[in-house]
Amino acid sequence: MSDIPRLDGVHHLKLPVSDLERSLAWYQSRLGYEIGIEFTEQGVLMGCALDHPRGGPVLALRLDPDRAKVAAGFDYFAIGVPDKPAIDALAEHLTSLGEEHAGVHLATIGWILPNLHDPDGHEVRFYTTAQHTQTGP
Repeated sequence: MSDIPRLDGVHHLKLPVSDLERSLAWYQSRLGYEIGIEFTEQGVLMGCALDHPRGGPVLALRLDPDRAKVAAGFDYFAIGVPDKPAIDALAEHLTSLGEEHAGVHLATIGWILPNLHDPDGHEVRFYTTAQHTQTGP
């Protein structure tokens, strides 16, 4: 077992976006993200790392319209939500903001909230870390 490298969770998630300001505003207003670091190159804001005040993963947005277009529609990650009441509340929050999504569904080991799309069409999924089914050892 000593030949297996040590790892320490996910450092951050990064998404290409076509309009940095628009995507930043969406992640702030829909999910409560806050700017942690801005990345400027030759005087132009090219990206930012976003922190979440209530446990969400660090999310980096990088201005890259071509990659954003190609990546549209794919769900690169699922953001963890503690439990069923929390994911239900998130679904209600998103609905109140006029966001379309598929609602909360029973999934393999927890509950999932799929089919939310950011301004570039990336699917942002949420999955509970609390499980309804015990998995094997």
